[in-house]
Amino acid sequence: MVDLSTTYLGLPLKNPFVASSSPLTEKPESAVRLEEAGAAAIVLPSLFEEQIIHDSWKLHRDLERGADQFYEALSYLPEQSRYRIGPEKYLDRIEKTKASVTVPVLGSLNGVTPGGWIEYAKKIQEAGADGLEINLYDVVTDPEITCTDLENTHVDLVQDIRKQIQIPIAVKLSPFYSSLPNFARKLAEAGADGLVLFNRFYQPDFDLESLEVVPNLVLSSSHEMRLPLRWIAILNGRIPVDFGLTGGVHTAQDLIKALMAGASAVMVTSELLMHGI
Repeated sequence: MVDLSTTYLGLPLKNPFVASSSPLTEKPESAVRLEEAGAAAIVLPSLFEEQIIHDSWKLHRDLERGADQFYEALSYLPEQSRYRIGPEKYLDRIEKTKASVTVPVLGSLNGVTPGGWIEYAKKIQEAGADGLEINLYDVVTDPEITCTDLENTHVDLVQDIRKQIQIPIAVKLSPFYSSLPNFARKLAEAGADGLVLFNRFYQPDFDLESLEVVPNLVLSSSHEMRLPLRWIAILNGRIPVDFGLTGGVHTAQDLIKALMAGASAVMVTSELLMHGI
């Protein structure tokens, strides 16, 4: 039997195949099926601080509704059991998944505020995650913000999180940086153990029937892996981190190409969504 074992973020993996963040990694029972099918690690769907803030404000509005009305207005108030504001449900999912599988389980975080990033990173570690994937992505619409401002903010963020947690950190990046090698080096110096190239996002589209803006995400094809393949090959051996390739891995041949370029692990999502575990 060929030895396919590797290490990613310092974590021993039985092979390079990682089930990346998707609805299939959301529930412990599907994580078990993924492990049985051969996945060497599981990345949970992201915890979005922005969603927590949104839910908190919604609860606040509901609780304030009818406050200046009569006693009967108490019927306006929502049932508290319907609201679980905060990351508790996500942290519970980490604990249950860890208890269900033997492979490494990575949390995934998409923060908004510096304090939120650090707070939730610590909670994910405390819940038992073996590592943390940080999703860095900002849609900058202010012309006064420079690329240097943005990159320095992200580097400082990784450095601050590194000071607060001990589990390994992978930074998931978009390809939209003017000098990716320089930025990657700064992230490594700030404490990143790995880089995941590249993130894919929902992007707005127009619905011509409803005349509304709608989110849209087309699942990947093997053709798309050429971009991360190229950049991992460029950065491998020059930036002292492990590389995870994501976006476009659909076949065994795709996975082999990723390893040839220098990836330590290969993240698979679209293929699993299209054809199942």
